[in-house]
Amino acid sequence: MRTFLRDNSLSIVFGGLFLLALAGQAFAGQAEYNNQQESHGMATISVVEYVGSADYAVDVTENWQSEYLQFLLYILLTVWLIQRGSPESKVPGSEGRETDKQQRIGRHVTPDSPRWTRAGGWRTSLYGWSLGLVMGAIFVASWTGQSIAGWATYNEERIAQLQDPLSWTAYVVSADFWGRSLQNWQSEFLAIGSMVVFSIYLRQRGSPESKPTGSSHDATGVEG
Repeated sequence: MRTFLRDNSLSIVFGGLFLLALAGQAFAGQAEYNNQQESHGMATISVVEYVGSADYAVDVTENWQSEYLQFLLYILLTVWLIQRGSPESKVPGSEGRETDKQQRIGRHVTPDSPRWTRAGGWRTSLYGWSLGLVMGAIFVASWTGQSIAGWATYNEERIAQLQDPLSWTAYVVSADFWGRSLQNWQSEFLAIGSMVVFSIYLRQRGSPESKPTGSSHDATGVEG
Protein backbone atom coordinates (compact mmCIF):
# COMPACT_ATOMS: atom_id res chain seq x y z
CA MET A 1 0.00 0.00 0.00
CA ARG A 2 2.83 2.39 0.84
CA THR A 3 4.43 1.76 -2.55
CA PHE A 4 1.09 2.32 -4.30
CA LEU A 5 0.54 5.64 -2.49
CA ARG A 6 4.07 6.81 -3.32
CA ASP A 7 3.86 5.79 -6.97
CA ASN A 8 0.46 7.45 -7.42
CA SER A 9 0.82 10.35 -4.98
CA LEU A 10 0.45 13.11 -7.59
CA SER A 11 -2.88 11.84 -8.96
CA ILE A 12 -4.15 11.00 -5.46
CA VAL A 13 -3.40 14.48 -4.10
CA PHE A 14 -4.95 16.23 -7.09
CA GLY A 15 -7.96 13.94 -6.92
CA GLY A 16 -8.42 14.81 -3.27
CA LEU A 17 -8.03 18.53 -3.93
CA PHE A 18 -10.57 18.26 -6.73
CA LEU A 19 -13.16 16.61 -4.46
CA LEU A 20 -12.56 19.14 -1.69
CA ALA A 21 -12.90 22.05 -4.10
CA LEU A 22 -16.04 20.53 -5.63
CA ALA A 23 -17.59 20.11 -2.17
CA GLY A 24 -16.56 23.62 -1.17
CA GLN A 25 -18.10 25.02 -4.32
CA ALA A 26 -21.34 23.18 -3.51
CA PHE A 27 -21.62 24.66 -0.02
CA ALA A 28 -20.57 28.16 -1.10
CA GLY A 29 -22.86 28.07 -4.12
CA GLN A 30 -25.80 26.85 -2.03
CA ALA A 31 -25.28 29.66 0.47
CA GLU A 32 -25.19 32.28 -2.29
CA TYR A 33 -28.20 30.73 -4.04
CA ASN A 34 -30.22 30.76 -0.81
CA ASN A 35 -29.24 34.36 -0.13
CA GLN A 36 -30.69 35.33 -3.49
CA GLN A 37 -33.80 33.24 -2.87
CA GLU A 38 -34.39 34.89 0.52
CA SER A 39 -33.91 38.36 -0.95
CA HIS A 40 -36.72 37.59 -3.40
CA GLY A 41 -38.93 36.03 -0.71
CA MET A 42 -38.57 32.54 -2.19
CA ALA A 43 -37.91 29.14 -0.60
CA THR A 44 -34.35 27.98 0.12
CA ILE A 45 -32.90 24.58 -0.81
CA SER A 46 -30.55 22.03 0.76
CA VAL A 47 -27.01 21.29 -0.40
CA VAL A 48 -28.19 18.03 -2.00
CA GLU A 49 -30.90 19.88 -3.93
CA TYR A 50 -28.40 22.53 -5.00
CA VAL A 51 -25.92 19.93 -6.30
CA GLY A 52 -28.71 18.56 -8.50
CA SER A 53 -29.63 21.98 -9.83
CA ALA A 54 -28.80 23.56 -13.18
CA ASP A 55 -27.22 26.48 -11.31
CA TYR A 56 -24.53 24.20 -9.85
CA ALA A 57 -24.11 22.21 -13.06
CA VAL A 58 -23.42 25.26 -15.20
CA ASP A 59 -20.80 26.60 -12.80
CA VAL A 60 -18.98 23.27 -12.75
CA THR A 61 -19.14 22.45 -16.44
CA GLU A 62 -18.13 25.89 -17.68
CA ASN A 63 -14.82 25.46 -15.85
CA TRP A 64 -14.32 21.89 -17.01
CA GLN A 65 -14.82 22.71 -20.68
CA SER A 66 -12.31 25.56 -20.59
CA GLU A 67 -9.69 23.38 -18.87
CA TYR A 68 -10.03 20.54 -21.36
CA LEU A 69 -10.04 22.95 -24.29
CA GLN A 70 -6.76 24.32 -22.98
CA PHE A 71 -5.18 20.87 -22.77
CA LEU A 72 -6.58 19.78 -26.14
CA LEU A 73 -5.13 22.82 -27.91
CA TYR A 74 -1.83 22.50 -26.06
CA ILE A 75 -1.48 18.82 -26.97
CA LEU A 76 -2.21 19.47 -30.65
CA LEU A 77 -0.35 22.76 -31.11
CA THR A 78 2.88 21.51 -29.51
CA VAL A 79 3.13 18.89 -32.27
CA TRP A 80 3.90 21.64 -34.78
CA LEU A 81 4.70 24.84 -32.87
CA ILE A 82 7.80 25.52 -30.78
CA GLN A 83 9.04 28.02 -28.22
CA ARG A 84 12.81 28.25 -28.07
CA GLY A 85 14.08 27.98 -24.51
CA SER A 86 10.96 26.41 -23.02
CA PRO A 87 10.97 22.90 -21.47
CA GLU A 88 7.35 22.71 -22.61
CA SER A 89 8.45 22.77 -26.27
CA LYS A 90 10.18 20.43 -28.68
CA VAL A 91 13.66 21.34 -29.83
CA PRO A 92 13.55 23.63 -32.90
CA GLY A 93 13.72 21.50 -36.03
CA SER A 94 11.85 18.54 -34.54
CA GLU A 95 8.37 19.85 -35.31
CA GLY A 96 5.85 17.38 -36.65
CA ARG A 97 4.64 13.86 -35.94
CA GLU A 98 8.18 12.43 -35.64
CA THR A 99 9.56 9.20 -37.13
CA ASP A 100 8.49 5.66 -36.26
CA LYS A 101 11.81 5.24 -34.48
CA GLN A 102 11.24 8.31 -32.32
CA GLN A 103 7.71 7.16 -31.56
CA ARG A 104 8.80 3.54 -30.97
CA ILE A 105 6.23 2.05 -33.33
CA GLY A 106 6.38 -0.35 -36.28
CA ARG A 107 9.63 -2.30 -36.19
CA HIS A 108 10.85 -0.14 -33.33
CA VAL A 109 8.39 -1.41 -30.70
CA THR A 110 9.76 -3.00 -27.55
CA PRO A 111 8.39 -5.85 -25.41
CA ASP A 112 7.05 -3.36 -22.85
CA SER A 113 5.31 -1.15 -25.44
CA PRO A 114 1.53 -0.80 -25.00
CA ARG A 115 -0.43 -3.68 -26.59
CA TRP A 116 -2.12 -1.51 -29.23
CA THR A 117 1.27 -0.11 -30.22
CA ARG A 118 2.53 -3.63 -30.88
CA ALA A 119 -0.69 -4.59 -32.73
CA GLY A 120 0.00 -2.32 -35.71
CA GLY A 121 -2.53 -1.09 -38.26
CA TRP A 122 -5.53 1.03 -37.27
CA ARG A 123 -5.11 0.24 -33.57
CA THR A 124 -1.64 1.76 -33.47
CA SER A 125 -2.85 4.79 -35.44
CA LEU A 126 -5.82 5.25 -33.11
CA TYR A 127 -3.66 4.84 -30.03
CA GLY A 128 -1.32 7.50 -31.42
CA TRP A 129 -4.23 9.96 -31.27
CA SER A 130 -5.88 8.63 -28.10
CA LEU A 131 -4.83 11.44 -25.73
CA GLY A 132 -6.15 14.20 -27.97
CA LEU A 133 -9.32 12.24 -28.75
CA VAL A 134 -10.16 11.69 -25.08
CA MET A 135 -9.41 15.31 -24.17
CA GLY A 136 -11.54 16.45 -27.09
CA ALA A 137 -14.41 14.15 -26.12
CA ILE A 138 -14.40 15.45 -22.54
CA PHE A 139 -14.35 19.02 -23.85
CA VAL A 140 -17.33 18.39 -26.14
CA ALA A 141 -19.23 16.60 -23.35
CA SER A 142 -18.61 19.36 -20.80
CA TRP A 143 -19.37 22.09 -23.38
CA THR A 144 -22.67 20.36 -24.13
CA GLY A 145 -23.42 20.00 -20.43
CA GLN A 146 -22.64 23.65 -19.84
CA SER A 147 -24.90 24.75 -22.70
CA ILE A 148 -27.83 22.67 -21.42
CA ALA A 149 -27.42 23.68 -17.76
CA GLY A 150 -26.84 27.31 -18.70
CA TRP A 151 -29.89 27.24 -20.94
CA ALA A 152 -32.05 25.94 -18.08
CA THR A 153 -30.71 28.54 -15.64
CA TYR A 154 -31.10 31.36 -18.15
CA ASN A 155 -34.70 30.41 -18.90
CA GLU A 156 -35.52 30.19 -15.19
CA GLU A 157 -34.43 33.82 -14.86
CA ARG A 158 -36.41 34.86 -17.95
CA ILE A 159 -39.57 33.16 -16.70
CA ALA A 160 -39.15 34.80 -13.28
CA GLN A 161 -39.05 38.14 -15.12
CA LEU A 162 -42.17 37.18 -17.12
CA GLN A 163 -40.19 36.80 -20.35
CA ASP A 164 -40.52 34.03 -22.91
CA PRO A 165 -37.90 31.25 -22.65
CA LEU A 166 -35.33 30.78 -25.40
CA SER A 167 -34.70 27.64 -27.39
CA TRP A 168 -31.40 25.82 -26.86
CA THR A 169 -30.10 26.90 -30.27
CA ALA A 170 -30.93 30.52 -29.49
CA TYR A 171 -29.16 30.26 -26.14
CA VAL A 172 -25.89 28.86 -27.54
CA VAL A 173 -25.49 31.94 -29.75
CA SER A 174 -26.47 34.34 -26.96
CA ALA A 175 -24.19 36.79 -25.17
CA ASP A 176 -24.83 35.02 -21.84
CA PHE A 177 -23.44 31.70 -23.09
CA TRP A 178 -20.41 33.15 -24.84
CA GLY A 179 -19.72 35.56 -22.00
CA ARG A 180 -19.52 32.59 -19.62
CA SER A 181 -17.29 30.64 -22.02
CA LEU A 182 -14.88 33.36 -23.08
CA GLN A 183 -14.22 34.64 -19.56
CA ASN A 184 -12.84 31.18 -18.77
CA TRP A 185 -11.06 30.62 -22.06
CA GLN A 186 -9.05 33.82 -21.87
CA SER A 187 -7.73 32.95 -18.40
CA GLU A 188 -6.71 29.45 -19.54
CA PHE A 189 -4.91 30.77 -22.62
CA LEU A 190 -3.10 33.37 -20.49
CA ALA A 191 -2.07 30.77 -17.90
CA ILE A 192 -0.64 28.25 -20.38
CA GLY A 193 1.05 30.95 -22.47
CA SER A 194 2.69 32.54 -19.45
CA MET A 195 3.86 29.11 -18.24
CA VAL A 196 5.56 28.52 -21.58
CA VAL A 197 7.34 31.89 -21.47
CA PHE A 198 8.15 32.01 -17.73
CA SER A 199 9.76 28.56 -17.90
CA ILE A 200 12.35 29.95 -20.33
CA TYR A 201 13.82 32.30 -17.73
CA LEU A 202 12.64 31.01 -14.34
CA ARG A 203 13.35 27.72 -12.55
CA GLN A 204 11.77 25.42 -9.98
CA ARG A 205 14.39 23.05 -8.65
CA GLY A 206 13.34 19.41 -8.85
CA SER A 207 10.22 19.96 -10.95
CA PRO A 208 9.88 18.15 -14.30
CA GLU A 209 8.00 21.23 -15.52
CA SER A 210 11.18 23.29 -15.16
CA LYS A 211 14.62 23.13 -16.70
CA PRO A 212 17.53 22.30 -14.37
CA THR A 213 18.50 25.40 -12.42
CA GLY A 214 21.80 25.80 -14.27
CA SER A 215 20.44 25.29 -17.79
CA SER A 216 20.82 28.15 -20.22
CA HIS A 217 17.81 30.20 -21.24
CA ASP A 218 18.18 28.91 -24.81
CA ALA A 219 17.97 25.23 -23.80
CA THR A 220 14.75 23.82 -25.25
CA GLY A 221 12.85 20.65 -24.35
CA VAL A 222 15.07 20.04 -21.31
CA GLU A 223 13.29 19.07 -18.10
CA GLY A 224 14.63 19.03 -14.55
